[in-house]
Order: sequence, then structure tokens, then C-alpha cells
Amino acid sequence: MTNKEIKALISLLDDPEIAPQIQDKIQNLGESIIPFLEESWEETLDGQQQQRLEDLIHHLQFEGLQQRLKVWREAGATDLLEGMWLLNTYQYPDADYQALNRAIEQLRFEAWTALRPEMHPADQVQTLNYVMFRTHKFAANTQHFHSPANSMLQRVIETKRGNPLTLCVIYLLVAQRLKLPVFGVNLPNLFVLTFRPEIKGAEPFYINCYNRGLVLSRTDIEHYVSQLNISSNPMFYEPCSNLDIVRRALRNLQMSFEKLQEPMKAAEVAVLLSILE
Repeated sequence: MTNKEIKALISLLDDPEIAPQIQDKIQNLGESIIPFLEESWEETLDGQQQQRLEDLIHHLQFEGLQQRLKVWREAGATDLLEGMWLLNTYQYPDADYQALNRAIEQLRFEAWTALRPEMHPADQVQTLNYVMFRTHKFAANTQHFHSPANSMLQRVIETKRGNPLTLCVIYLLVAQRLKLPVFGVNLPNLFVLTFRPEIKGAEPFYINCYNRGLVLSRTDIEHYVSQLNISSNPMFYEPCSNLDIVRRALRNLQMSFEKLQEPMKAAEVAVLLSILE
């Protein structure tokens, strides 16, 4: 279709008798039509028409996000940053993957300049902690724990406030680019990281990014689990996958919308989650 034909098609949304058929036609054209819908939104003063256009834009963006999430999963879910960026685009469709990538790369560079090859794993973690929690002042968002923004990597990087999972994800992405053996761990009610030293005989330890990179032992984790009165499970001590991390991020986001009494958004996030289950 030419630009003129697309604009003519969008103008027919004004007619209530044929609007449903026009909406179907527009939806079949996919995300490429969104700029035309946005232009039409800016040109109309009709509140109802603006709402119709907003709903159409959201529908197209949501359909596109579902497809991209399927592709990410089917490709092996190898890029954690991409998975978290896709989640981010649910709230911020224009979120820039490369901007997120540059932010992580900047943190990596700062940590790299301070690290030394002969450093002990504990000192490597302290160095990374200094960059993350002292220089850049990343911290727990305790005031707004259930805010959807806590699940959005873009917002966490901008505000330096996040939930246990997003703070861990940033730390994990930086550590992995530094070739440090750091992985996510799916604890109940708390997401942490584990450092698996490659030195013979060295014990793995854990990092709590929600408490400024506090280092924990396996005994600390066992004590934490026992306080929750739940049965111990090997997964509480072992690395989890990128897929596990993005699933958990989506569950956090779903819970945020439920707490904010936004059932429509919570239901949409549940659809995204079902793609990864």
C-alpha cells in the first residue's frame, strides 16, 4: 500500500459502521503502520478516535513483542540483555537495545580498569561492588518495591534503583563480560548471584545485590531457606538459566500490576510469560 492509501484507510476508522473491519485490516499490516497511526493521533482532536488509535498501536506493539519473545526463546535464550530489553519494551516500546548495551559496557570498562589478573575472587567481587554500589550508587528501591519500573532495565539504569532481580541482572551482565564465573540463583523471595571460583578447592559463594553486594556462604543460604520454613531444594544453590531469569522478571512485573490494580496489564504479562513456560 502507498502512504496515501494507508492514510485513507486510517481515516475510515471514524465511521462506526465499518470501523471493526478497518481495524482488522490495519492489524494485518503489522507494526510498520504504527508511525502512520501515531501521526493520525497527533492530527485528530477527537478523544474517542485517539483512544481507538492508542488501542490499535498497543495491540500491534504487543503482537510484535510476542513474536520477538518467541524468536528469542527458540534461538536458545542466549542473550540475557536482549531478553530483559524485550520485557522492557512492554512498557517502553521505543527502548533502545544499544543504549542499554552501552550502559553495561561502560560499567564493564570501569570495573576492568580496576581489576588485576592475580586478584582473589573475593577481591574481584569487592572491586565490582565498589563500581556498582559506591561509584554508581545502585541500590534497592525499598520505597517503591512493587513499582513496575523496578523490572525495567532501562529505568533501573537511569534511576539507579531496582528490585533484587534487576540489580543482579546488571551485576551479572557486567561480571560475565569481565569473564568472571558469576551466575544467577533462583532463591524463593530473593534473587542472588553465585560466584563459582575456578581455583581448585575454592568454595562457591553468593552475592546479594539487594544489599550492596553482600557476600554470603552456602551456610547463610541454608539458614535463609530454613527461616522460610520450606523444604530445601538443590536449585536454591545452583546457577539458573537466562530463561529462568526473564521468567522471574515477568512474574515480578505481573505481580506489580496486580498490586497496582491493573488487571489488563497483568493479564498481558501473563501471556508473555506463557511464551517462555
